[in-house]
Amino acid sequence: MTNENRRRAFALCVLFGINTMNFYDRMILAAVAEPIRKEWALSDSALGLLGTAFTILYAFVGVPFGRWADTRPRKWLLGAGCALWSLLTAVSGMAQNFWTLFAARLGVGVGEASCAPAANSLIGDLYPPKQRSRALSIFMLGLPVGMFLSFLISGRIAHAYGWRTAFYVAAVPGLILAALALCMAEPKHGSSEGRVDAAHRPGSPYLVVLGIPTLLWIIVSGALHNFNMLAASSFMTPLLARYHALELKDAAFAASLIFGVSGAVGLLAGGWAADRFGGARSNGRLLLSAGTMAVAAPCIYLALRLPGGAVAQFVLLMGAGLAFVYVYYSSVYAAIQDVVEPRLRGTAMAIYFFAMYVLGGSFGPWGTGMLSDYFARRAMSAAGATAMTEQFKAIGLHGAMHVIPILCLVLAVVLYAASRTVGRDMTRLKEWQESQAMKTGEDAI
Repeated sequence: MTNENRRRAFALCVLFGINTMNFYDRMILAAVAEPIRKEWALSDSALGLLGTAFTILYAFVGVPFGRWADTRPRKWLLGAGCALWSLLTAVSGMAQNFWTLFAARLGVGVGEASCAPAANSLIGDLYPPKQRSRALSIFMLGLPVGMFLSFLISGRIAHAYGWRTAFYVAAVPGLILAALALCMAEPKHGSSEGRVDAAHRPGSPYLVVLGIPTLLWIIVSGALHNFNMLAASSFMTPLLARYHALELKDAAFAASLIFGVSGAVGLLAGGWAADRFGGARSNGRLLLSAGTMAVAAPCIYLALRLPGGAVAQFVLLMGAGLAFVYVYYSSVYAAIQDVVEPRLRGTAMAIYFFAMYVLGGSFGPWGTGMLSDYFARRAMSAAGATAMTEQFKAIGLHGAMHVIPILCLVLAVVLYAASRTVGRDMTRLKEWQESQAMKTGEDAI
């Protein structure tokens, strides 16, 4: 292995570790949601609002962090962000009521907002286009691995030692990874494509990014996709506990299988397929994602139509559906880099994540929680009861989760629309880069 390959491998391993802890820390709340709800007598709307707290500052702070990633050393941004969110995850375990936990989760969102823009920009400069989907799929493998470990470990720790301890345990690995981030190399923008670009197309960087039609479609898809993923991850353990009558540790274990195994399969297979289809045709990555999203919808719907207690079948069907959903990350994240010049990739990812979390993520847990409360009240009224019971809460949450397969079908249409414009946007970027190279050559003469 050459020094260059070792440098890439080390950076990718550290970025994978940071992304793993990124999702581990944010999923602790979902894993221990039921004991928190019962201790503080919270509604599902309030529980969803705790999930939304993370997304509020995550989205807004991510935009300036994206510009930082385009103009300043990215490893320092990653190291500081990882250290901050790890410390505030531990602080979350000290919360004494709803609002102190809400405030701590806001702080976690600030730290985690540093991860996506800086890491995606680094990978774009470490790996050439033909290897980028696979590199991004390894980085994004931190998502299912982090979720798997969080549901598995946090659920068991909460069962044995209480939900607060689950937050404390997560701080140490995050702080170690924050230190390792500072040891990574800092490649120059555009170096993986044989050019070092210090410029971007004329105009405001934000307007340049928003003037790319494909990226606008991808931004819409991000909002829909994140609504689905945060709705599913926030309420999967409560759904398994209520509707399928599992104990907390068993519900968390089943959720870890659903998100962890399916995510690993979807991301790795998706990364391989996205590079293959992307190499064969310009819109191959986006067509792949549109197709897998269309297949995911019936799998998830059939999983939700299973009767209570059919846990094995539910895990298999829901896991299969989410494996197809996870292909989105490998294909769409690489497609963003296909249409955006190196000097604007951090900005593009920050704008994308802003919309992803403000328009999608912030409404995913909260909106699903409100739907759950609505269906629970309706079930209580239909039964002629006057008191809300766990049975009605189970019915309500089960009904609310049906929004996920519906949005999968909408996502398939949006991604297909993006595939219709991506070829033109790639050509436009290539022509601008070639004109810049010719101008640079003429200036040198």
